[in-house]
Amino acid sequence: MAEERHSADRGVYGISVAADLLGVGEQTLRLYERKGLVEPARTDGGTRRYSQNDVDRMRRIGELVGDGLNLAGVGKVLRLEEDNAALHRELEAARKRAGKRAAQSGGVTPSGGNTPSDGSTQNHDDKPSDGSTHNHRDKPNDDGGPEG
Repeated sequence: MAEERHSADRGVYGISVAADLLGVGEQTLRLYERKGLVEPARTDGGTRRYSQNDVDRMRRIGELVGDGLNLAGVGKVLRLEEDNAALHRELEAARKRAGKRAAQSGGVTPSGGNTPSDGSTQNHDDKPSDGSTHNHRDKPNDDGGPEG
């Protein structure tokens, strides 16, 4: 996998090839770079070299622009998506560590509860037991008012 990541990060496409792959003009790619949305690698002579990750990122930029965002908004969305992905990786790592600790201690977490085998957490207050999508706490009672 490290080999795949390395090759996806390696700048291999010149600006004209990257622009063709994306169906945009070269000036658009230069604008994305000026706005800090993408940072292509450079050769010793200064020629831009875009990686597959750069192309994928610019494709996402194009989607967001197509959805009506300006480039400042696109930058914020991309940062939020990156932060979200990092948090998901941290959560997954924490779940794996908790699962290992639970397995070593006989399946009981430090709080005394059992850890689900899939590593997920369950909050029964937020999930109706009847499989419906609404929360029973918000369901009106017979007189039309909220349940107390």
